[in-house]
Amino acid sequence: MSIKTKLSMIMSCSVLVILVLNIALSYYTTEENLRQDSETKMVLTAKQIAIAVEQSQSSSEYVKRQIGNNLWLASVMAAEELDPNINNITNEDLVRMSEKVGVSHISLMEQTADDIVVTRSSDPKEIGLSTKSMTYWYQAFKQLFENHQVTISQGQKLDHFWSDGFEYSTSNPSDVDIWGYYHDGKRNYIINPFYNNAAVDDYVKISGPDEILNKIREVNPSILEITGINPLTFGSSSMSNDGRDTNHNKLNNRPIRFGTYQYGAAEEDHKAVVRAIRTGQNVSFVSETHEQKVLKSFIPIFTPNESSYVISIVMDYKQISSMVSEQLVSHASISLVLLEIVIFGSYLLAGYITRPIQSILGKVNDVADGHFDFRLKVRRKDELGQLANRINAMIRNLGHYTNRLKQMYEENRAVKEHLESIINQTADAIHITDLDGNVLRVNRAFEQLYGWRSREVEGRKLKIIPPGTEEEMEEQHAQLIEGMSITSNETTWMKKDGSRVEVSVSTAPVRDEAGEITALISVSRDITSRNRMEELLRRSEKLTTVGQLAAGVAHEIRNPLTTLRGFLQLQQETNKLNHRHLDLMLSELDRINLIVGEFLILAKPQAVHFQERDIRFILGDVISLLDSQAHLHGVEFVLNASSDSAMVHCEENQLKQVFINLLKNGMEAMPDGGNIRIKLNHDEENSRVRIEIKDEGTGIPEELMPKLGEPFFTSKESGTGLGLMVSQRIIQSHKGMMDIKSVMNKGTTVIIELPASQQQPESMEEEHKTDNEPTDEEN
Repeated sequence: MSIKTKLSMIMSCSVLVILVLNIALSYYTTEENLRQDSETKMVLTAKQIAIAVEQSQSSSEYVKRQIGNNLWLASVMAAEELDPNINNITNEDLVRMSEKVGVSHISLMEQTADDIVVTRSSDPKEIGLSTKSMTYWYQAFKQLFENHQVTISQGQKLDHFWSDGFEYSTSNPSDVDIWGYYHDGKRNYIINPFYNNAAVDDYVKISGPDEILNKIREVNPSILEITGINPLTFGSSSMSNDGRDTNHNKLNNRPIRFGTYQYGAAEEDHKAVVRAIRTGQNVSFVSETHEQKVLKSFIPIFTPNESSYVISIVMDYKQISSMVSEQLVSHASISLVLLEIVIFGSYLLAGYITRPIQSILGKVNDVADGHFDFRLKVRRKDELGQLANRINAMIRNLGHYTNRLKQMYEENRAVKEHLESIINQTADAIHITDLDGNVLRVNRAFEQLYGWRSREVEGRKLKIIPPGTEEEMEEQHAQLIEGMSITSNETTWMKKDGSRVEVSVSTAPVRDEAGEITALISVSRDITSRNRMEELLRRSEKLTTVGQLAAGVAHEIRNPLTTLRGFLQLQQETNKLNHRHLDLMLSELDRINLIVGEFLILAKPQAVHFQERDIRFILGDVISLLDSQAHLHGVEFVLNASSDSAMVHCEENQLKQVFINLLKNGMEAMPDGGNIRIKLNHDEENSRVRIEIKDEGTGIPEELMPKLGEPFFTSKESGTGLGLMVSQRIIQSHKGMMDIKSVMNKGTTVIIELPASQQQPESMEEEHKTDNEPTDEEN
């Protein structure tokens, strides 16, 4: 899709969104305004109804007073003609009397022990009616019997007379009657004249608001229902869905005071009535009633003399919906016309804007094909003109950089070929693996050393690790993954044919531009010949040491031999066997055996065999061997070692050779005698064993310190220059460290650190003693 089309669509869609939002906003605004307007009209209507109800109540009061006067006159006339004793009056007498005085019926009420009951009446339905259940009426009748007057505030009161206005008849609940009650104290009954529904029907219609409500609904067809609600009894548990209530069925306490209740939802409407009375404001909401959407409004009416009530007006929502729909259709039509105009105009505008872009796109395609020998010509000063200028600059730079890249590519290719030639021609075996151990590349020296061809190992894992060393290799691999490098690690690897070769391996991680480790490169060198040479050097140094120790050993052996000769001569002369002399002779023989055994260990070749040994006992053996020679030179060994074992994984004879070399060097550095202090510590926290040998000799000049350990370098006239070099190689092969510090005329200190072993034998003394016993071959 082209930019022109996209731009046109973006502008059109933007306008469409704006129009839709405008229509939606207009729709909701119009609906809300119409609803508020309808609510305002409903409030005005309710106020008009309230005024009409007040007027009808005034008319009703007037009518009740007039009818009450008529009932009083009828009661007075009936009292003059009826017998004071109720037992002398019959129901027929009351029929004639009601016709004479012009009322519907006359009943006589008699007081019993706990009730006031109708015992005589011209209407048979009234006979037997009790008033005890009607507390308000019962109290009024009781006052008439006792005081001949009623003190209750409500109702009309005349001389010995009381009337409470219109009310539903107890004998016939569908009729509205009006009663009067007369008692002058001269008789044992109350005279009760009344007009029934037929006689007062016209008065009820005149006093009620129903006619007004019907007129209002005729004028406003959208009003479906008008209801006068009594908030005191509306929503009670005994009220039915049509507003009737069996417990509250009188004119003054029924839930629906006037109007109808056909569009109601009792629970929802009760909440609205309570809210309207509590806040004093009208409550309106939209509801679904009889599958018809309506707008309900509850308007509270507060009167000064009577209890307040609520007028409910239900309006059909169709009028609002139809007006909103008409306006929606009108806005939608206008919006469609505007949208068509915008689509056409945006397409033309997009074409004008994107015309230079088409030219730029054509030239950029040429650049993509590798043509950099042209320039864009756009004569505009806006963003497109700036873009064209920047593209021209970019084309110039691209041409320049492309030429440089070509040159660098050729240079890199030449360097790559040169490096590959160097790697392939180098004598060290090189192989590169990924982090999983798969071979990525090997050089020719690797093929020659291990016997594999590159095609045989690339993409596969090498099988060059001898059995038993897998754990060590895994530890080294973990160190490499963490970014560490391993240099000059002397080990044994396997060739393709299964034979083993001694190699020195240096491995380092290979990182990418982001610094992440992506591969591992290993450089291995065959050190078999070098190890053989070093072994020869060690043997040569050992023989030299043996020759130097011969005089001391001979002196050390001559002393116990003299003792043995003396004891033997003594026993020969006495011709007696002394067991105490035998123990001393055996002890001296054991000492000779020990010295000869140590001397033979140094003299004859030994196989390299690493074992767990305690450095304390190795140092003790060396000191015992050199002790007699040290006495000849006035030198004393001072050993300071902790009682804790100091186990190391070592080749015992090689370590003895190191300690003999160092102690012998210390003795030779002290021609006037002195002390050689030997300190042994076991650092359990770092798992290291530290041996410190300090003499009191002349020291080593500072300019000679860097040359220490070089082959054939020595400051002694009869030295070979190999002892210190061999000692350093032995310590390195034990994965340890040897450091030499010297101060002129104060002495030299040699510090050796070896990795400690975790193995602790139960009885190292017994093991050491057993190891030092000479074998038959040595004897």
